[in-house]
Amino acid sequence: MATNMITLKLEKGFLVDIDSIVEKEGYQNRTEFIRNAVREKLEEVKLKQAMTALAKLKGMSKKKTGLKDYEQARKKAFENICSRIK
Repeated sequence: MATNMITLKLEKGFLVDIDSIVEKEGYQNRTEFIRNAVREKLEEVKLKQAMTALAKLKGMSKKKTGLKDYEQARKKAFENICSRIK
């Protein structure tokens, strides 16, 4: 996968914290740590969006939603999120 370079300005104290984590957790460098942190945040936001969409769909349902229906919707949403992440 091709990557693009970006410029990121951080306060010195923030960089000290990052460098400490990079060293203690075994990351190769700052870039690897930051890339991983951004990836985790993106996954968190996408999951939150999917859960919100599920909640809205559940609220719009005219019929009572059972556990089986909820599990099927959750599974479909999870598969959708996974396909977008890859």
